Amino acid sequence: MHKIIVSGPESSGKTTLCKSISEYFKISFCKEYARKYLSELSKEYKQKDLLNIASNQLKSEKKESLLDTDLITIKIWSDYKYGNCDNWILEQIKLQQKENRFYLLCKPDLKWEPDPLRENPSNRMDIFKLYKKEISSLGHDYYIVEGKNRFENSIAKISKKIVLI
Repeated sequence: MHKIIVSGPESSGKTTLCKSISEYFKISFCKEYARKYLSELSKEYKQKDLLNIASNQLKSEKKESLLDTDLITIKIWSDYKYGNCDNWILEQIKLQQKENRFYLLCKPDLKWEPDPLRENPSNRMDIFKLYKKEISSLGHDYYIVEGKNRFENSIAKISKKIVLI
């Protein structure tokens, strides 16, 4: 089974794109678990919370072929914010290299939209470069989603590469 992962920095249109793809292909998608977890957390999150988020993200994405983010996001954020990442997360990402994964990497060329869970409005392009480097180094196929016609261009790429059913 192919997996399509919509990924990228904060406020780059991931969830909107994921919902649109889901509606277009009439398939469900795996929501970003971090959003649920952090919304319910009554304190500031710590690095150890990322392991819990990663574990639950991995469980929830096993049933779906369309994902609104994945463990790479957690790794990048952990590295960026804390300077390292838990080995369990790194091991799971390595295991995923064997899967047929196609990334829609959203460029942060959209206007920043504030959200209580977003932390980093100022250097999204630097973080985008981290995503691109990580996905490339893992050998995953990807397409950079940018500019106008983001949805239409994404559908065209998916349709050429993947059979979802």
